[in-house]
Amino acid sequence: MKHLKTLVAAAVAAVSLQALPVAAQQVPLAQEKYVNDRLIAARIADRIRRECPSYNARMIYAYGQARALKAYARNQGYSEAQIEAFLDSKEDKRRIYAVAEDYLTRNGAVKGNAQSFCRVGAQEFANNSYIATFLVAR
Repeated sequence: MKHLKTLVAAAVAAVSLQALPVAAQQVPLAQEKYVNDRLIAARIADRIRRECPSYNARMIYAYGQARALKAYARNQGYSEAQIEAFLDSKEDKRRIYAVAEDYLTRNGAVKGNAQSFCRVGAQEFANNSYIATFLVAR
């Protein structure tokens, strides 16, 4: 029994030590590629569905993706306070919106031209992209 306790203590210590480099290497959420890419994709889909009358949002799916993204961030070692601060950051929101707008513009979307947004949406569906997963045809 004593041997088992020693073995468990050693395993816990080893796991704890392995976690230290991960925390030390953690980048701010604003620089975490997976999180930012997902948020940008959601914003692009939101703009498409708002501008193009042919698309609606998959709101329940989007809500589930938001919850999954928060869980991902927690699993990467980010605290609830770090996650909330990132989500509340006006600067990060502006940055994400700007990247999304740039993507839309580069792909042919023109402000005030609904059909240009519809074309971008159709291309996202054709590409079977993550962006398209947030949309449904009306």
